[in-house]
Amino acid sequence: MMVSFFDQFASPSYLGVPLIALAIVLPSMCYPTPLSRWVNNRLITIQGWFINRFTNQLLLPLNVGGHKWALLLASLMIFLITMNMVGLLPYTFTPTTQLSLNMGLAVPLWLATVIIGMRNQPTVALGHLLPEGTPILLIPVLIIIETISLFIRPLALGVRLTANLTAGHLLIQLIATAVFVLLPMMPAVAMLTATVLLLLTLLEIAVAMIQAYVFVLLLTLYLQENV
Repeated sequence: MMVSFFDQFASPSYLGVPLIALAIVLPSMCYPTPLSRWVNNRLITIQGWFINRFTNQLLLPLNVGGHKWALLLASLMIFLITMNMVGLLPYTFTPTTQLSLNMGLAVPLWLATVIIGMRNQPTVALGHLLPEGTPILLIPVLIIIETISLFIRPLALGVRLTANLTAGHLLIQLIATAVFVLLPMMPAVAMLTATVLLLLTLLEIAVAMIQAYVFVLLLTLYLQENV
């Protein structure tokens, strides 16, 4: 039974060909593309309004130098939200439950922020490793601690996204299984459990959007330290 619960996180394949690339590309094709007309329809207008509002919110803590990342951060946010939301549909696969994919996104972007800081302002970037006013005896210890915390950042980004989505999917499957088991024996309890399942599904929709936002927001804060 436990193996079947975790089967939903296995990367799907057909005739030995992994389908994770298809699961990543296909949802992006569902977004409407702007038309050549002066006035777009309501769906494209709402989509553009959401992207503009989110981009403005992300750029608030950044100075002018960090505004070059606006397109990348907005695209990453839309990509993560799409993957997380599509994974809540029945008979679908959630690529963002794979730690390898999340680490593949987190490590290069975090490394890019570090490289930018070391290239543009190396003194300030290295100064984050040693707070001002530190006693001389604590300098080696604090440098080691801050260095470890720096290298843990991409791991925390990837693990946080993977763990939250995996836990939510497992909880939904466990409660759904309980509903099917209890329905013939105790219909009233089964209906109550189904209500809890509906509320949990709504919560998971919120978690899917919040986790995508947190992932991009933390990258924005890392970028702010280095630009």
